[in-house]
Amino acid sequence: MPGQIESLLRELAPRVVGPLVRRYGGFDLCEDAVQEALLAATTQWPADGVPDQPLNWLITVASRRRIELLRSETARRKREETVAAADPHRSFETPDGPSYEPVPESDDSLTLLFLCCHPALTPPSQIALTLRAVGGLTTGEIARAFLVPEATIGQRISRAKASIKSGGATFRMPPAEELGPRLATVLHVLYLIFNEGYTASSGEALHRVELSTEAIRLTRQLHAQLPAEGEVSGLLALMLLTDARRPARTSETGALIPLPDQDRTRWHRDFIAEGTDLISTTLSAAPIGPYQLQAAIAAVHAEALDAADTDWRQILVLYELLETLSPGPIVTLNRIVAVAMVHGPRTGLDLLGEAPEDHHRTTAVRAHLLELAGDLEAARTAYQEAARLTQSFPERHYLAARAEALS
Repeated sequence: MPGQIESLLRELAPRVVGPLVRRYGGFDLCEDAVQEALLAATTQWPADGVPDQPLNWLITVASRRRIELLRSETARRKREETVAAADPHRSFETPDGPSYEPVPESDDSLTLLFLCCHPALTPPSQIALTLRAVGGLTTGEIARAFLVPEATIGQRISRAKASIKSGGATFRMPPAEELGPRLATVLHVLYLIFNEGYTASSGEALHRVELSTEAIRLTRQLHAQLPAEGEVSGLLALMLLTDARRPARTSETGALIPLPDQDRTRWHRDFIAEGTDLISTTLSAAPIGPYQLQAAIAAVHAEALDAADTDWRQILVLYELLETLSPGPIVTLNRIVAVAMVHGPRTGLDLLGEAPEDHHRTTAVRAHLLELAGDLEAARTAYQEAARLTQSFPERHYLAARAEALS
């Protein structure tokens, strides 16, 4: 499928689901109907051309399919047909009419995003449902991105929709008192998607570009609708500043290149400029949050002309503030790295007991600090152990190569 059509379908997907759910109710069947409309578009549009009104085309086709699904539910048919007959906008449902209904003025993408990130769902279910209903990815695309069987993702999505249905969740924005916690969940899901794309947790490739790209696209949409939310701006800036390094993060063979060794001329300068401007503006206008602090750290790295030019003292201050505001094992580990870069590797090694012991990155950091401290034999052993622990092939190859270099 041509890339332009694929991008267009992903942009339009949430704008099709929303109107259908508002019209017919029943998120699960509406989402299924939209998926079938998207699949129809992927086969028809490349051959016949994109219709003049692609959104209306999708809504009409999805509506027809939704009606067919309704009619297949024998037990519910009578009630649904009664509802449809009472609907003053029933022409919206007409399957045979050559003309399309007007596009609804409201954009339900944000409401849909909140529904897919409902707190009753597990994070894996939230991610899968968000990528399919809001991102417009097919079940197969999501499965390939996460290196799991398509049936696994299909079951995950089915369970998620069943949970939404049984939980009585409604298609509406959360009330004001729930908006903050629900928005935090939405941002967490988007960041999980981005991180899996930027550093795949397993497999032969370091990146899953389609996931990080999709996370940025969805976060841009969220930011467009909530421009005053500091953490939304912070997350978007963080994604842009982090993804800017991706072109320099792997060699031509896909091997991992650590930050100090990257050719910074290959960094995506447009992303750096956009992310830096965004976080600079946000920090002066909104209450500080964890994503803003992480974006600020990424901006400090982006400012450095080379690794030696990095302002580690400023980064350490930011990590200390981040750990106070949002403590966590990875934040602690990163703060220890900053301590080591400011006060020396032995100081960092003395603090590593505070980091998570069972994570391969802790072992990798220990190896790196031992190497900086000149204890090469211990560093080699630690690199080997970290390589054994990681599930990522590029990371394993890099760590094994570091161990080999110290032999």
